[in-house]
Amino acid sequence: QVQLTESGGGSVKTGGSLRLSCVASGSLFSIYTMAWYRRAPGNQRELVAKTVSGVSTTYADSVKGRFTISRDNNSNTVTLQMNSLKPEDTAVYYCTADVLTFERRTGNYWGQGTQVTVSS
Repeated sequence: QVQLTESGGGSVKTGGSLRLSCVASGSLFSIYTMAWYRRAPGNQRELVAKTVSGVSTTYADSVKGRFTISRDNNSNTVTLQMNSLKPEDTAVYYCTADVLTFERRTGNYWGQGTQVTVSS
């Protein structure tokens, strides 16, 4: 069993910053991709940023230059530093990871989500 636990959401004004963290725990042998998605009210879920094996990173065009994803393999943690926040960044943010467990099973796991609200 694998769990992803997110923290760091909240409410800020336009231009503010927030830092989201996600810790993976459980029967983890290896973690491949870790990513952040978000879903705004009335919208589909969208990829915000991802890091593959802690080497390559990908960002949505809407967050490039403002958000930074980073990963600590020692603590199985992925963080999303969000700067210059805009009202359109308001959404529930989800952490996800592709893992290989000690039981040699691969799987995609999701956190419970954390609310980010940006007011003008």
